[in-house]
Amino acid sequence: MTALLTIDDVSVHAGAQRIVAPTSLSLSLSRPLTLIGETGSGKSLLAQAIVGNLPDGLSARGRIAIGDLAEEAGATGRRSLWGHAITVLPQEPWLSLDPTMRARRQVEETHRLVAGRPASEAEQTGAADLASVGLGEAAARYPFELSGGMAQRLAFVAAKAGGAPIVIADEPTKGLDAARVGDVVDLLRKGIETGGGLLTITHDLEVARRLGGDVAIMWKGEIVERGSAETVLSAPDHPYTRTLLAADPRQWPGRDPGGAGATGADAVFELRDLAVSRGGRQLFADLSLRVHPGEIVGLTGPSGCGKSTLGDAVLGLVRPDAGSVHRAGGLSPTAFQKLYQDPVLAFPPRRQLRRTLADLVARHRLDDHRIGELMQRLRLHPSLLDRMPGQVSGGELQRFSLLRVLLLKPALIVADEPSSRLDLITQKEMIDMIVEAADRDGCAVILVTHDEALAKAVCGQRIRLGEGGSGIAA
Repeated sequence: MTALLTIDDVSVHAGAQRIVAPTSLSLSLSRPLTLIGETGSGKSLLAQAIVGNLPDGLSARGRIAIGDLAEEAGATGRRSLWGHAITVLPQEPWLSLDPTMRARRQVEETHRLVAGRPASEAEQTGAADLASVGLGEAAARYPFELSGGMAQRLAFVAAKAGGAPIVIADEPTKGLDAARVGDVVDLLRKGIETGGGLLTITHDLEVARRLGGDVAIMWKGEIVERGSAETVLSAPDHPYTRTLLAADPRQWPGRDPGGAGATGADAVFELRDLAVSRGGRQLFADLSLRVHPGEIVGLTGPSGCGKSTLGDAVLGLVRPDAGSVHRAGGLSPTAFQKLYQDPVLAFPPRRQLRRTLADLVARHRLDDHRIGELMQRLRLHPSLLDRMPGQVSGGELQRFSLLRVLLLKPALIVADEPSSRLDLITQKEMIDMIVEAADRDGCAVILVTHDEALAKAVCGQRIRLGEGGSGIAA
């Protein structure tokens, strides 16, 4: 097969410390290659080294060839190929979208300035692109008016509009409901059927299965197993791969709620006939719910149906159209906390994580010794404290979000897709910590997720939002 992209002994370093071991891979015409591994294992850093866009303080060694261009990994000639020969579908859509530009214009701009299409053709093609991923009605919205899943789809079509034959997709289905995951997988496959190359980074094993082709399993910065997707994901050789497959939520035992939500305990919050609209569209109506300490409520439904908005209404961040929200009295405002779907938006971008946590401890007079304890439980290396939010992986930043919330010992956590950036092993560890907060500390939890299997495994109540309104399942 023709190799569109070849990397020879490419490694990534932070000064004298090696983060990614020397790795050799080739990307063939029309055959997908999927890189699977633990959060923080170096998958995204390897992709950034390939493109030539490593964060400050990191360097790459080895050799990379893209088409007719071959150069040392530390050289910058590959940047001239961005958008034309190689493009990246980013892990964090908010960082790649212009907050001042409507969705339609962002896609049109790539068609005009990168692909060189006339304005009228760019407008028509951009509209078709948005419609193909279910964003036709959102063409006039700004990024902040979109859900996380909708923003991810917008970033996808904007990046693809330049027509680059080589696509590196970094967690392209993160935060999407099952139907939209299928749509994105179909789009990725369609893009290489006409002669392109696809390197996908994902922690979603089902995405890897559906893409097919080859997979490589990465652990602690090193490829430990590789081969056809069918073979590796059905009969793995390496112990880490077997552990990864066993961590699928479909294999989890159901949670025993025990004494959670004991009869007679005061409710942490209660919703009465709640109705909320956004952007002139009613998301849900006549929704009533009562949640006690220690209860975990799963909130599921397709992207854009109002899951995050319902959580914001409970926290008092969104005013309902009708009905009421009653929160338990006698609690500090900090007792009601949110884990954001996109943690990058919840951290000061130019402040070290150590400083951010220190400010929180000082402001609320917390025990700073718990930081080290929680970092160990969340498998966060102490050296990460000296980095900016943009210098850690999305999964690591999400775990820092949970650490920050748990420091406050909340009465309620609205966890908005808290594990969507995590590999299956780290996801289970993080969800276990949320469940522990419910079981041990009596913290109530609203778990917003697209993963029905995850909700079934840990939630006592499940609410489904969607086109037909809402429903509550025991």
